[in-house]
Amino acid sequence: MRLDVVTIFPEYLDPLRHALLGKAIEQGKLSVGVHDLRGWATDTHKSVDDSPFGGGPGMVMKPEVWGPALDDVASGAARTTDLESSLPHLNKPRHDDVEGVEATGYERSVGEDGVAEDPSLPLLIVPTPAGKPFSQADAREWSNEEHIVFACGRYEGIDQRVIDDAAQRYRVREVSIGDYVLIGGEVAVLVMAEAIVRLIPGVLGNKRSHEEDSFSDGLLEGPSYTKPREWRGLAVPEVLTSGNHALVDKWRREQSLRRTFERRPELLDGVELDKADRKYLEQLRNGS
Repeated sequence: MRLDVVTIFPEYLDPLRHALLGKAIEQGKLSVGVHDLRGWATDTHKSVDDSPFGGGPGMVMKPEVWGPALDDVASGAARTTDLESSLPHLNKPRHDDVEGVEATGYERSVGEDGVAEDPSLPLLIVPTPAGKPFSQADAREWSNEEHIVFACGRYEGIDQRVIDDAAQRYRVREVSIGDYVLIGGEVAVLVMAEAIVRLIPGVLGNKRSHEEDSFSDGLLEGPSYTKPREWRGLAVPEVLTSGNHALVDKWRREQSLRRTFERRPELLDGVELDKADRKYLEQLRNGS
């Protein structure tokens, strides 16, 4: 996968070199280019913004800077030094790594207007509070992309004509990571990049690591425990040390249901539940 990020603060994207993303770079599963938007500014001061038409507070990022930048980055014409891993990882498998992690195909969505899109076109993701909420389903789908371009807006955002023009030559997604406003899009890019890259086959090693994530089946993930069995007077649930895998699976399912019921009950409306699930949820509703 290729990730390109256009920003006025390239140093903000340094975390893309760390941890699992850095390991993915080492393995050749990921390449990352970070581009300074000011490289496309044409005036002496390298300005990228101007006052908004119609008045109002703040500044709007200029289309005559963003347009050429996206054209060059999406086409591969922009020159940049790709990020390198921050620290070489030991070539040593984790205890739960598995060989031959198979790629899992996900259906590609059609465009927002219902028209099927050309998957060979770059995917342009624009973080914005006005966008569609980013979800685990998006991360799964986009983990199969070959090229993703992120456009990091600042101030009052990017001139809308940039987005409208880009939609004629790219697959564009305006995406929000939550109902709040950030200073710029860089943090949102870091969030989405982690969520997407960790799902690339082989990055995590053990497929179950992401197959059992929160939201993967529509539910929140239940609690996890490790050694020692007792810590500060708190013991690991006995079922997890019983060696009975069927009981462990049942307990984990019920804990996932409980946590979702208590913290995000609205998610249950979209989850496929069997008879045992419904019975357990009824017990929770009755306070037992």
